[in-house]
Amino acid sequence: MNTAQPCPFCTLPPERIVLRNASGVVVRDGYPVSPGHSLVIPHRHTGSFFDQTEAERIDLLALLDQAKLQLDALHAPQGYNIGINDGAAAGQTVPHLHIHLIPRYTGDLPDPRGGVRWVIPDKAGYW
Repeated sequence: MNTAQPCPFCTLPPERIVLRNASGVVVRDGYPVSPGHSLVIPHRHTGSFFDQTEAERIDLLALLDQAKLQLDALHAPQGYNIGINDGAAAGQTVPHLHIHLIPRYTGDLPDPRGGVRWVIPDKAGYW
């Protein structure tokens, strides 16, 4: 990301925010992979989950729980993938920590086994 451009997660319009607490916010992903795909984003601009304080992590995980309950009520998914792309080598494209909460639905893939392991397709099918 060009450092001359403002961070898109530091300049979120208030109408995008669906939940908030002292350490972060929840928004719906702008490019969702499933209905309800959400992001938990800390207020403090850090690139890595490992740069968050313990208190911030606790608050972010509390938001994750609240977002899950909200999505259960809105979309009734049958499962979830939770993921963090931490660093460019892991696929992080916005250098501001964000946690993906991706609702999953029966039949959304012919064979969902392996889940997040599919980030490296040759390693996914271990069964």
